[in-house]
Amino acid sequence: MKLKSTLLLGGARSGKSHFAQALAFKSDQPVLFVATAEPGDEEMRQRIEEHRKVRPSTWQTLEVTTHIGRQIAQEIGPAQTVIVDCVTLLVSNIFAQHGDPNSESVDASLIEQEVVADINELIDCLDRTNARFIIVTSEVGLGLVPPNRLGRLYRDFLGRANQMLAQRVDEVYLITAGMPLRIKPADTHG
Repeated sequence: MKLKSTLLLGGARSGKSHFAQALAFKSDQPVLFVATAEPGDEEMRQRIEEHRKVRPSTWQTLEVTTHIGRQIAQEIGPAQTVIVDCVTLLVSNIFAQHGDPNSESVDASLIEQEVVADINELIDCLDRTNARFIIVTSEVGLGLVPPNRLGRLYRDFLGRANQMLAQRVDEVYLITAGMPLRIKPADTHG
């Protein structure tokens, strides 16, 4: 039986990661936690370390920056639940591979192709793996229009990635102030 797949959307500090971990605890199954953050500076290193401390020691952790679908398939082992935290940083990592993040001269079509390919690889892994997937990502389409080209491209490509995942997964939650609102499938109990 194919287990459910879930996409968790929300803003920064909305409680997405906490909700993802709560869902994984409820499964009472072996967990593979896929972390996409890179420690680019001291503050980020500290954030990553704090996240490591709150994860149960029984959970397997896979730290990977891109091509996560392929690496999950290779490293899943006995895990029955996979948390991907998060697609937001995955897309950022793809951008970072294409030169100076402060430069306006990037090949947008190449970056978009790589984002789509990485998300398709994740979807393929989800389809071929007999595990529950809980995928965390940020909703960046609710804010102001970014003032520069790279910011707008990032917002657009992350939005596309989120749409691709939302179409494929079984359920989608929007997390706001720590409160989950299920948006797929729609709540029909009124």
